[in-house]
Amino acid sequence: MPIGIDGVLSLVPIGTNVKEQAMTTVSEGSSLPTGSQVSPARARILDAAFAAFSARGYAQTSMLEIATRAKVSKRELYALVGNKHDMLVACIAERAGRMRSAADMPEPRDRESLADALAAFGERLLREVTDPVVVGVFRLSIAEAERAPEIAQALDSIGRAAARDELAALLAKAQAHGLLQGPPAELARQFLVLLWGELMMNLLLRLVDTPTFEEVGERARDAASAFLRLHPAGEPAG
Repeated sequence: MPIGIDGVLSLVPIGTNVKEQAMTTVSEGSSLPTGSQVSPARARILDAAFAAFSARGYAQTSMLEIATRAKVSKRELYALVGNKHDMLVACIAERAGRMRSAADMPEPRDRESLADALAAFGERLLREVTDPVVVGVFRLSIAEAERAPEIAQALDSIGRAAARDELAALLAKAQAHGLLQGPPAELARQFLVLLWGELMMNLLLRLVDTPTFEEVGERARDAASAFLRLHPAGEPAG
């Protein structure tokens, strides 16, 4: 699975209902319970599935092994989650669901509030995606890229585009107030490059430890500051 030109395939879709997106990714005829429908048995199944996928690989893990680990029947396994691909998507969605919506973030109306918004966005994204469990999902995807490309496809559809679109929408609002110049999608890509650098690759290779909250905050603020130095204010739209 190639790493995107923004330095990371973002697992976490900020401001997006990941379970709704997961529903569009799983095979027809199955459904993934959401919200209040989640049961203890389903939680055990997802924990068991992720443990098995991590230990043995996606292709080598059988439904029987997952059922045994979760202490449920295969029939219950299919009824509560679905097939193996559905199970993988559900594992990703459950972990991606830690991110909270940024929809209530104030619309930036000056460069200072834009810097704050970018730093908050970056801090939240870094904190969630660098979580060891989430990094484990990326390692699993890379290890199984040839035998099970659907893993990378699920990661991409659930997270990468949604996170970038949310950031581009924020930058489009800033542009409308004359705070930036340039295509929002390209501006979003550039900010993500500044935010991530080589961090995700180093985490995947176990060359660095998970960054602390303080390190994440400093990195996000530095990225926001560098981004705004590169991009001067424009003219308000209209």
